[in-house]
Amino acid sequence: MPAVPGVPPAPAVPARGVLLVDTSRGDRVGEFRGVAGPYWSLRPVGGGREWEVEPRFVRPALLMEQLRARTARLNARSRGEVL
Repeated sequence: MPAVPGVPPAPAVPARGVLLVDTSRGDRVGEFRGVAGPYWSLRPVGGGREWEVEPRFVRPALLMEQLRARTARLNARSRGEVL
C-alpha cells in the first residue's frame, strides 16, 4: 500500500512476547500476543487478562519500563498474590 502524505505509516508488527507500552491506558506495559483485526492484543507481564489497543497508541517499552513491570510481577508473586 503506498504511503499517504501526512499520515504516519502503520508500525511493524512486533514479535510475540515483546514488551510494549499502551499510551492510551496511562503507559501500561504489556506483552504483545498477536493481531486481532485492526487491533493488537497485549497482556500484563507474566499473564493475566488481555486487552486490545490500536497500534498507533503503542510504543516499545524502555528498558526501565520493562524492568519495572517484571519486578512488580515478581513482588506480587512473592506476596502470594494470584496472578
